[in-house]
Amino acid sequence: MTYTTNDRLFDRKVIGHPEGLFVLFFTEMWERFSYYGMRALLVLFLTSAITGNNPGWGWERESALAVYGSYTSLAYLTPILGGYIADRIIGYRWAVVLGAFLMTLGHLSMAMEFHSFFMYLGLGLLVIGNGFFKPNMTSILSHMYKKHPEKKDGAYTIFYMGVNSGAFLGILLCGYVGENPNWGWSYGFGLAGIFMFIGMLQFYFTRNIFGDIGLKPITDEESTDATEDARVAKRNPFSSFDLIIIGLISILGLVWTINDPVSKITKSNLFNFSIGNLQGDNVVILFALILFVFILIKRISQYTPVLRDRMIAVICLAFITIFFWAAFEQAGGSMTIFAKDYTARVLEGNSKLIFNVVNTAITVIPLLIISYVLFKLFRSTFDRYALGNGILATSFVIIWGIVIYMLKNQYNDVQAEVPASWFNVLNSLFIITFAPLVSKIWESKYNPFATLKYGFGMVLLGIGFAALAYGASDIPQGAKIASVSMIWLVFAYFFHTMGELFISPVGLSYVSKLVPGRMIAIMFGIWYLAIAIGNKVAGTTGGMIDKITAQYSMSTFFLIFTLIPIVVGIFIMLLTPLVKRLMHGVH
Repeated sequence: MTYTTNDRLFDRKVIGHPEGLFVLFFTEMWERFSYYGMRALLVLFLTSAITGNNPGWGWERESALAVYGSYTSLAYLTPILGGYIADRIIGYRWAVVLGAFLMTLGHLSMAMEFHSFFMYLGLGLLVIGNGFFKPNMTSILSHMYKKHPEKKDGAYTIFYMGVNSGAFLGILLCGYVGENPNWGWSYGFGLAGIFMFIGMLQFYFTRNIFGDIGLKPITDEESTDATEDARVAKRNPFSSFDLIIIGLISILGLVWTINDPVSKITKSNLFNFSIGNLQGDNVVILFALILFVFILIKRISQYTPVLRDRMIAVICLAFITIFFWAAFEQAGGSMTIFAKDYTARVLEGNSKLIFNVVNTAITVIPLLIISYVLFKLFRSTFDRYALGNGILATSFVIIWGIVIYMLKNQYNDVQAEVPASWFNVLNSLFIITFAPLVSKIWESKYNPFATLKYGFGMVLLGIGFAALAYGASDIPQGAKIASVSMIWLVFAYFFHTMGELFISPVGLSYVSKLVPGRMIAIMFGIWYLAIAIGNKVAGTTGGMIDKITAQYSMSTFFLIFTLIPIVVGIFIMLLTPLVKRLMHGVH
């Protein structure tokens, strides 16, 4: 039997939630496997020497981080267009399938890293595919819980646990394969593509579990909710003028984002001019920002007062999100460089034994937990979706095989060199460990208001960077290598993860609760725009690591990321009374 109406989505549950949530869980898990697996390797590959057992491209850190920042930024920028196309033309489901297919091609193209054309083609396909995939997964989830808003925070946190399960496995396995000279970068990039393809197939063959959600574009009549609050029901269609301004902003932002790494790599700058003390690239992005603020104010002013206030509340949270991701995304940039060149990673004797035991535990236990969730989903859905479940089961057989191979080799080696990418695993590990607890808190009477969650999250993020600043305090000014204890990265990832749990999944939930259903996809697109800006800022500021270390110290570099999040966190907590009024009763 398959569901034909959305009213029956909650009839059959897995761990207290509709079984469709866990189909999304595993689809998103494999997409995040591919994204974070590739992300863990990108900067390492670009900055590795062009000679040796596992040669890379030998780029300067600033150039590599510029590419990293532009890629991660564009990966969050394209969901604006992808959400709109899904809303108006192809529906959420086909957008997810199309996006997954394009990303599969992107990863396989990157596996041919011996030629720069395939690397850039792969990054482009990943950016476009992500635009179709990302906003529409969360849109399907939002529509599933349309009549159950009290369970949304918990559902998004569980979904976020799936995100980080994929990130955990992707970083661990793609990182191990890619950094291993016996395999190499191509195999690491290729492994990411294989599991993206599996995720696409699993979603496609289990798609009917969502009833009619995302089956077709939503017309204006269908998007009107009979229970929608009349105070937010007014529509605000895009005018021709609006679309022209949005198109201009998009073109300027896209060209600027691509020009930034190109100008650093080739020394050829498309914006080779200046106005006063402002360089051309700064003039262009500032002009685009002014246009964006203008169109935002223009459109918000045309809504009903209640919806206008709620959209302003979303924008306030999105603004804080920029600062969060600008600091948090140092994980794939400057923190990866810190792990590679400034951290003692070669272990022998008792240290190697302890690492092997710990690494085995943190690998096998989460994988057992995820396998248990898979088993619960099987029990509920196998009779109706045998092919989709079979594909999912095959993927886990492959995963278990790679894990056993990796752990066996680590125990047999005389000494252990911890892969630089391994430290990124800690973020996902802590998410998997603590997400269920935080989810329960959000569903209890102790659930704090949005601004308090954000404020605490930013403070925790700053504390994580404080640990790195302290750990780096003995590194000499301008040093290119050092041997700092791994414990400081462990502390940093723990506090960053706790901060992330307070901010990232909660933000998605609030967007879905504050705007009408017909605006979900486009508002998720706006939310991802804030993340895109944060990611680009992360790449730009991370690229300054050599300059700041040479002029001041490595400790100073991390202190910058300590102070700014803490100040921003205190600021948003002080805005709590104002934001409460803007939300008009939404908690």
